[in-house]
Amino acid sequence: MKKFLLNILAILLILKIQVLSVGCANIIPPEGGLKDSLPPLLVKASPPDSSSNFSEKKITLTFDEYIQLQNPNQELIISPVPKEEPAIESKLRTLSIRLKDTLEANTTYTLNFGNAVRDINEGNIARNFTYIFSTGRTFDSLTLSGKVILAANGKVDTTLVVMLHKNGDDSAVVNEKPRYLTRLDSSGNFRFRNLPWGTFYIYALQDQGNSHRYQSEKQLFAFADSSITLQNNNKPVLLYAYAEQSSTTAPVSSRPQLTTRPKPSANNSEKRLKFQTNTNNGQLDLLDSLVINFEVPLKKLDTSLIHFSTDSSFTPLTNYHFSTDSIQKKLTLQYNWKENTQYNLIIEKDFAQDTLGRELLKTDTLKFRTKKITDYGSIRIRFKNFDPSANPVLLFVQNDNVIKSFPLSAVELSQSIFPPGEYELRVLYDRNKNGKWDAGQFFGKHIQPELVKPVGRKVTIKSNWDNEFDIAL
Repeated sequence: MKKFLLNILAILLILKIQVLSVGCANIIPPEGGLKDSLPPLLVKASPPDSSSNFSEKKITLTFDEYIQLQNPNQELIISPVPKEEPAIESKLRTLSIRLKDTLEANTTYTLNFGNAVRDINEGNIARNFTYIFSTGRTFDSLTLSGKVILAANGKVDTTLVVMLHKNGDDSAVVNEKPRYLTRLDSSGNFRFRNLPWGTFYIYALQDQGNSHRYQSEKQLFAFADSSITLQNNNKPVLLYAYAEQSSTTAPVSSRPQLTTRPKPSANNSEKRLKFQTNTNNGQLDLLDSLVINFEVPLKKLDTSLIHFSTDSSFTPLTNYHFSTDSIQKKLTLQYNWKENTQYNLIIEKDFAQDTLGRELLKTDTLKFRTKKITDYGSIRIRFKNFDPSANPVLLFVQNDNVIKSFPLSAVELSQSIFPPGEYELRVLYDRNKNGKWDAGQFFGKHIQPELVKPVGRKVTIKSNWDNEFDIAL
């Protein structure tokens, strides 16, 4: 019996060992190594970086890992700017630059590759990788820094480049490449390095087609009021960029412009005159005029064939006014609206005809109702650091559209009804007191743009609420 029990215990012990062995034998896949987050590192340069008395036509750069180039023609900035761009190619770990331009004597050259050089596996960027050389015995060592701000909204645009010209003629920005070129960082700052002594004219530009030239009034552009003579410890330069017809520089208006549908072709078989209004779900903002937008310009309009009335009995109204814009695509009805009131426009069939010959097919009726006073909030804003001599205009902005604007003449602004919502606040310094932002004029006049500066905070206006704020200008 004892022997039998010992045999049983031995079997149980063997089974336990097998179970434990199976548990310990779970296969865990080996973990991969740490993700490569390091950019390519230069290990050899021929000729060496920072060479003096440079006279070579080819530069070979070798990195510690395989590399790839991304947009080298756009990313590479060479200063002084060459007349003919170099040929660039990469293979495995090597980057080759073949210079096509004739090098100037006693000149410091800088090749800044921006974000072009990346490793081939993870795409890690060797940011602003730079190679410099001098064709003389010494290196130019002066620097110039500054910032570029969009005059129309106080923001920055990192696509701009900053240029230094030797020629002070206005036409130089159109006809000539700059002498030196640099980019903006994410905050709109710039910095030139390895500059020589001398006098320069500084500009910023939205560089279309990598031409380094002013090509259109739609380009963002900035200029300094005077030339800069470089020396040690140059003061930072502040430039304000503008575009005369850019969407970022829309004039101050009470409401954003409505988007209209594309212009139909002359072959469009539909003959009905098409338009849309600025009502929203049949409601009109008490602070707005009624606006009727046409798809294409009108060639005939008779507002006497539009009958304006109120309530369900169509009681005729007086003391209203129609006006059109300069291109005959917008008809505006101005009236002193009452809250929560129904209005009607009876539009006769022949009231208008557009340039495609289209008219209404029959008499049409537009019905809408104004909003309630309780749909709005009141605002009271008290200002600190108020300076009326600068002609400040307070702008309420949503999605970069100016919703409301108020010229400020006192330290407090009050409005009994105001559309609810969240607003970004900006201040326009209205130099000519015309109530809108004005772009600069460079050629022949050298007039800087008017400035719009962010207040640095947002406000939320609640409906049916007294909203009060203290704002530092």
